[in-house]
Amino acid sequence: MFHYYVYYRVDLRREAEAIAAVDQLLFEIAAKTGVQGRLLKKRDEPALWLEVYADVPGDWLEASLAAIAQRLEFARFLQPGSTRRVECFQESI
Repeated sequence: MFHYYVYYRVDLRREAEAIAAVDQLLFEIAAKTGVQGRLLKKRDEPALWLEVYADVPGDWLEASLAAIAQRLEFARFLQPGSTRRVECFQESI
C-alpha cells in the first residue's frame, strides 16, 4: 500500500477559493479512483496545508492528482514561490 502526502502554502487572501478547489479535487479523486483524501492545516501555520491519501493500492495516484490540480489551476491559490509537493511512502512490511 502507498500513502501520499501533498503539501503547499496557500495565499490566505484566497483561502475560500482554495478550500473550494481542494473540495473539488478530493471529490474528483474519490469518484475516479475510490481513494478518499482529506485536508489538514498545520496548527501554528494556517497557510501550510496537507492533503493525505492513505492506503492507495498502487503508485498510480500521483498522475491523477497532478492532472486534476492543473485543470483546476490550483497554482493560483498558492503563495508566490510555493508549489504542490508530493511525497509517497509505502508499507515497509
